[in-house]
Amino acid sequence: MKSSLFLTFIIAASLWLNSCQKSQPSYELYEEGQEISIPKAKLQDKIKGGWAGQVIGCTYGGPTEFRFNGTMIGDHIPIPWDENQMLWWYENVPGLYDDVYMDLTFVDIFEKYGLDAPDSLHALAFAHAEYQLWHANQAARYNILNGMMPPASGFWKNNPHSDDIDFQIEADFAGLMAPGMVNAAADIGNRIGHIMNYGDGVYGGIYVAAMYALAFVHDDMEFIVEEALKTIPKESEFHQCITDVIQWYRQYPDDWKRNWFEVQKKWSFDRGCPDGVFKAFNIDAKINAAYIVIGLLYGKGDYGKTIDIATRCGQDSDCNPANAGGILGTMIGYSNIPDYWKQGIDKVEDMNFKFTDMSLNKVYEVGMKHALEMASRNGGRVEGDNVVLPYQKPKTMPLEIGFEGIYPTRRMNLSKNLNTANQEIAFKIKGKGLVITGEAVKDASKEHDNLLINVWIDGKLHEEVKMPTSFQSRKHEIFWFYDLGEGEHEIRLEAKYIPQGYQVNVREALLYSSINPGNQNY
Repeated sequence: MKSSLFLTFIIAASLWLNSCQKSQPSYELYEEGQEISIPKAKLQDKIKGGWAGQVIGCTYGGPTEFRFNGTMIGDHIPIPWDENQMLWWYENVPGLYDDVYMDLTFVDIFEKYGLDAPDSLHALAFAHAEYQLWHANQAARYNILNGMMPPASGFWKNNPHSDDIDFQIEADFAGLMAPGMVNAAADIGNRIGHIMNYGDGVYGGIYVAAMYALAFVHDDMEFIVEEALKTIPKESEFHQCITDVIQWYRQYPDDWKRNWFEVQKKWSFDRGCPDGVFKAFNIDAKINAAYIVIGLLYGKGDYGKTIDIATRCGQDSDCNPANAGGILGTMIGYSNIPDYWKQGIDKVEDMNFKFTDMSLNKVYEVGMKHALEMASRNGGRVEGDNVVLPYQKPKTMPLEIGFEGIYPTRRMNLSKNLNTANQEIAFKIKGKGLVITGEAVKDASKEHDNLLINVWIDGKLHEEVKMPTSFQSRKHEIFWFYDLGEGEHEIRLEAKYIPQGYQVNVREALLYSSINPGNQNY
């Protein structure tokens, strides 16, 4: 009897000790301003890991980008990887790396004009760059080229794509130049993110940058994911979405697909993007950030598993593994990315990204320079072969909510053209706002031109719209306005300047109401 009681006591004590051990964090908790010494070579290795990890992840996901919308990529579907993958994409489809060369636009401005370079220089550099843009980036480019500078260029009433993924995919640089300095990374992200985004769209970039900054000084991915989220206001949908992913991870720690299904059920709606509302296509920042986090959590530190899961979540399946691969690459360092995933990178590290004068080897060097400068201005320093980094505990950014108080209700098919033969299109709507989609086009024999349309609302001239035929400077949508009085309205589009051989294709009207249609997601 005594031996049985003793055995029961030993088992209970063992279980109690085990639970105590599990409750202890596997990461070191630093205080605000605490100095962290890291070998200079290790810091360089982490910066290389961030940039290289981003390129590897982007390349791996390239073949599947937006080919699986609203569905995951099944395990039975092969995704190729070999020593020639990166070189092939560099040489044949360099536009795949838009998230990288957009990063490098901002890196280049910091390099030329210093870390205090005004936002206007960043905005003008990307607006006048040779590369093509889409969504929030292109809407902001049009705004900037026509005199609307940030933050107005990214504000949701001026940019229907303001909640899209754009800054999220190009914010890596902000974290890589601020090792351990999460608030410095968030501040840079907040400034530059407002060039093209607002609200959740900016938060996506801040969150990614914060995870990078923390990945320099922590080696627990669960902690990094949660700690970085402290930079985002809890009232935002972005914070709520990522919080759900973390909670579902705890509930289903070995089943990333179950987590994906829960995200899909609750967060797959899109309120803003005219290309995604009521469609399977979804370039919204928060759901694609959810896929990044699913990859980071369920990858459990395994590089290949991390980028594979982030890719197989679908949607923007090159940019999401690029972010995930870069964050994990920063945490483990370039030297610890498995050789299998680095195969072929030596073939491209000296090649400039298209539209830039910068290669991976160059950005490794410049990135280290900027990180040391950022450390110095925040109280850090170089001591021999070590770098002393001043640790920062996350501070929450101010709350911004885009598309507040309006709800999409209908996609109205228009399918008409404005040209010399058809000078007017009129239709009626019911609601508080609308977005009219379409584009300006020209005959092959014609030069590019800026077409002009008058938009009349309820018999009054509301706006003269300039529609460039050039893809580079195009207006992403014809017209939008979210501040109509709730009710019935008559819309009329009038050709003001559309010469022979040119036309404006008017495709759809996306309607909004101030009345919630009852969808619980809203």
